Amino acid sequence: MTALPSPADFLGDLTQIVSRYLSEDATSREMLSLLRWQIGEGHALDQRTTLPGHLTTSAFIVAPDHSQILLIDHITIGRWLQPGGHYEPAEHFYQSAAREAVEETGVTGLTLHPWHLGQDRPFVIDSHDVPGKPSRNEPPHIHHDLQYLFVADPSAPLVHQAEEVHAAKWTPIAALDEISPKGAARLKTLR
Repeated sequence: MTALPSPADFLGDLTQIVSRYLSEDATSREMLSLLRWQIGEGHALDQRTTLPGHLTTSAFIVAPDHSQILLIDHITIGRWLQPGGHYEPAEHFYQSAAREAVEETGVTGLTLHPWHLGQDRPFVIDSHDVPGKPSRNEPPHIHHDLQYLFVADPSAPLVHQAEEVHAAKWTPIAALDEISPKGAARLKTLR
């Protein structure tokens, strides 16, 4: 059993991942200013109560030929999105994204896409507004989402998590254009 990162290790690991993303993968318009400021201030980004934002992880799950993507109909957000959720401690950030994907969709045979080179390297980092959840007295806030690319077989059965997801389904990859323009643009460079 591998030890989970301590709070100091978590922030150190996150700092390295964000720095590498900005220097190697981000477009010139991506600054991630709020995320970098919160890291610098030592905010507990692994806690969903941290405001103005905290960390989430999500999974772009594509068919091996990149023709389809697995999406969920999110109950709280009220739209189709990639599977994901609040960060939960794991040895690697991509493992948090994979866990969420499996929980929400029941997808099997999930593997990290070769683009990642076997490293904890986000495909996209997207900081975005979310409406909050009134039932938890949660105000609107920011999700700093580390998004990872995975591959799975679209013919395997899915079982969606009814508490958080209305449905899970494979759809043509073009759906990603509206959901995540940054993710869609980066994925097009792989085809």
